[in-house]
Amino acid sequence: MKIRAITGFFFIAVLIAVLLGGALIFVPFFALVAALCAFEFYKMVATETVRPLRWIGTIAAFAVAAAVGCVQLGHLKAEQLLWALPFIFVVYISALFRKTPNPIQDISFTLTGFIYAAVPFLFFIALGFVQGDYNAYIPLGFLILLWTNDTGAYLAGRSFGRTKLFERISPNKTWEGFIGGVVLAVIVALNLQQYFGSLERWEWVVVALIIGVFGTLGDLVESMFKRNLGVKDSGNILPGHGGFLDRFDGLLVAAPLVYLFLKLV
Repeated sequence: MKIRAITGFFFIAVLIAVLLGGALIFVPFFALVAALCAFEFYKMVATETVRPLRWIGTIAAFAVAAAVGCVQLGHLKAEQLLWALPFIFVVYISALFRKTPNPIQDISFTLTGFIYAAVPFLFFIALGFVQGDYNAYIPLGFLILLWTNDTGAYLAGRSFGRTKLFERISPNKTWEGFIGGVVLAVIVALNLQQYFGSLERWEWVVVALIIGVFGTLGDLVESMFKRNLGVKDSGNILPGHGGFLDRFDGLLVAAPLVYLFLKLV
C-alpha cells in the first residue's frame, strides 16, 4: 500500500506538471503515453499463435497522436492527417512477410490495439485545444474528475457496496460504488468553474456525468480484456498500479465523448 501511495503521488504530480507546462510538453508527453498504452496492449495479447505487429502499431500510435497535436498547434493542416491511412496497408503488407500461423489475427489485434489504446488519446490531446488556444485546465479538470470518480467509487464501494455491478467481469465493483463515484465527481465539478473557469458550471457537471458513467465502462472493458487474457495488470511500469493502460482505462471511453460534447456546445 505504501509503494502504491508513493507511486500514485508522483504519477499525479508528473501529470499536473506536464499539463501546466504548456502545449509543447503536453502534446509529446501524451503522444508517448498513447504509444506506451498501445505497446502494453500488444504485449498483453501476444502468445505463441498471436503475434501483433507491435512496433508498427506503437510507432503509428505515437506518430498519429503527435500529428494531431501539431494540427492543434497550427504546424500541420487537418487534411494532412490523411497520411496516417497508409498505416492500415502497411499492417496488411507487413503480415505477408512474417511467418506466423494466424496472420489475420495478427492484423486484427494490431488494428484493435491502435483503435482501443491509442485513438482515445487523440481526443484527449484535442481537449487541450477545444476552445482554440491551449488551455491546460480542461484536460486537467478531466483528469481530476476521473480520479475523483475512481476515489468516490472505491470509498462508497468499501463502505456500502452490496449489489454487484458486473460480477462476471469485475467482482469487486458495485452499484453503490458506481453511484458514489458519480456523486463525488459531480460535487467536485460544481466547484471547478470557480477555480478553473474555462467551462460553465453546468458543462463541468455534464463532463463529470460522462466521466462517471463511461469512465466506469472503460474500466470494465479493460477488466474484460484482462480476464479474457488471464492477466492481472497490463504492465508493471508503475509499482503498485500496474501499467499505463491500467491507469488510463477510464479515459479510453470517456475522452472521445467529452470532446464531442464540448465541440457540440
